[in-house]
Amino acid sequence: MARPYEEETDIPHANMSLAPEPVGRSLYRRGAVRVPLLATAAIALLAGVCAGFGRLGWEIPHVSALTELHGPLLICGLFGILVCLERAVALDRGWAYAAPALAALGTISLLAGAPVPVAGGLYVLAAAVLVGGLLVIVMLQPALFTGTLLFGALAWLAGNLLWVMGSPIADVVGWWLAFLILTIAAERLALSRLRPPRRGSEALFLFALGILLVGAQNGIMSKNGSTLFGIALLVTTAWLLRHDISLPSLRRTGQTRFVALCMLLGYAWIGVAGVALIGLPPGASAFGYDIALHAILTGFVLSTVFGHALLILPAIVRLRVRYAEILYAPLFLLQGAVALRVASGLAEWGAGRAAGGVLTGVALASFALAVAVVSRRNWSFAKEASGPVC
Repeated sequence: MARPYEEETDIPHANMSLAPEPVGRSLYRRGAVRVPLLATAAIALLAGVCAGFGRLGWEIPHVSALTELHGPLLICGLFGILVCLERAVALDRGWAYAAPALAALGTISLLAGAPVPVAGGLYVLAAAVLVGGLLVIVMLQPALFTGTLLFGALAWLAGNLLWVMGSPIADVVGWWLAFLILTIAAERLALSRLRPPRRGSEALFLFALGILLVGAQNGIMSKNGSTLFGIALLVTTAWLLRHDISLPSLRRTGQTRFVALCMLLGYAWIGVAGVALIGLPPGASAFGYDIALHAILTGFVLSTVFGHALLILPAIVRLRVRYAEILYAPLFLLQGAVALRVASGLAEWGAGRAAGGVLTGVALASFALAVAVVSRRNWSFAKEASGPVC
C-alpha cells in the first residue's frame, strides 16, 4: 500500500489517487459509501445552520428542538464526518471508514432526538477510530504535521467524552475548536515544507500547540483558559503568516490565488478571535464568547473550506469541479457576514447579529450553487489526480 503522504508536495487531502478503480474493489473505495456520508454531512450543515437561525431569534418551524444542538451538529456532525472521511480515503483501509460512519450515525441520532449519551457516544467512537487511523499514519510517516493531526483528533475525543459525561457545551467547545484548528494547521504545516526551512519554525509551532491545548483544558469560559487560548491563536496567526505558502501564492493567478486569499482571510479571523478572547474575557462583554467562536468557526474554518473544497470534493467523490472567478462573490459575502457578526457583538446589537447569521447561510448556499453551476459540464469521473494548489 502506498504511504498516505508520499511526496514533499503532498497535502493530506490532495494526494488521494483519482485513477479509475479496478472492477471488484470493495464498496468502501467507491461512491456507494462516500456519497451517503457526504449527504449526511450536508444534512448536518443544513440542520446546524437552521438551529443557528433559531438561536438568533428567527422563527423556523420544527427547529426549536435543535437550537441547543447548533454547535454539535456543525462541529461533530459536519466537520467530524468530513475530517474522518478525508482521513479514511487517505489511509485507504476499510476499517477507517468506521469513523465517518459512526459520526454520521451520531448526527442522525441527534436529529432523531436521541439523548446526548447515545449520540455523543457514537461521536466518541468515531473520534476513537480516527485516533487509531492517525496513529497508523504517524507510524507510516513520523512528522510534526502528522503528529499534529493526531493531537487534533485526541482533542475531539476529549471534548466528546466530556460532553457525554455531562459537561456543558461552553466547557467542551475549547476542545472542539482545538480539533478544527489543529487539523487545518497540520495541513498548512505539511505544505510549509515547500518553503526553505526557517529557524525556530517548529519551536514556535509547538509553543502554540501546547498553549492551545492548555487553554482548552482550562476552558475558554474561564479567564485563564480564555487568555491562554487567545495567546495560542495569535501565535498561530503569526506562524501561519510567516511560514505558510499562502502569502507568496497570492501573487499567482486563478485557483491558486483564490485558495491563498481564502487562507489569508481565515488567518486574519483567528487573529481577531485571539484578540477577542484576551481583550473580552468571560464577563467583560455579553457577546465576547460569541465573537471569538464565530470568528473561528465562520471566519477561519469556513474560509478554509471555501479554499479547499475544489480539492477535497474530487478526492473524495471522484468528480471534477471547476474554479471560476464567480467564487469570489460568496467568499466576500462570507467575510462581510463575519465582520457584521463581530461588529454587532461589540455593539451588542442583536438585529445585526441575526443579519450576520442569515448572510452566512446565504454565503454557504451561494458558494455551493456557484460550484455546481461552473462545474456542471465536468461532472464525470476524473481520470487523473489533481496536484496541490496552495
